[in-house]
Amino acid sequence: MARVKGGTVTHARRKRILKAAEGYFGSKHLLFKTAKEQVLHSYRYAYISRRLIKRDFRKLWIRRINSACRLNNTSYSRFMNGLKNSGIEINRKMLAEMAINDPKGFTSLCEKVAK
Repeated sequence: MARVKGGTVTHARRKRILKAAEGYFGSKHLLFKTAKEQVLHSYRYAYISRRLIKRDFRKLWIRRINSACRLNNTSYSRFMNGLKNSGIEINRKMLAEMAINDPKGFTSLCEKVAK
């Protein structure tokens, strides 16, 4: 029975992992075993961070809307409830953009919601 070597596949796999581990500190970019471990952790961190970015932006938009609402003598929760009840469908990203770049438009929106 002949022995199966599979050297090219193994070499390519290791090369791919070590390429992904470029710039890591110490043996994490030199040794395959530690590099693989670190790359897998890095993939996990990247996955988590993609979700955290969404969460952070939503918090930022809410803060911006809230500060603009305070200038118009209303609270964020009452403003959002008023938008929902009046049938105005604008997402928080656009509301935050309006609050910063178009304060007059945001004020008129607050007045419509107050009625």
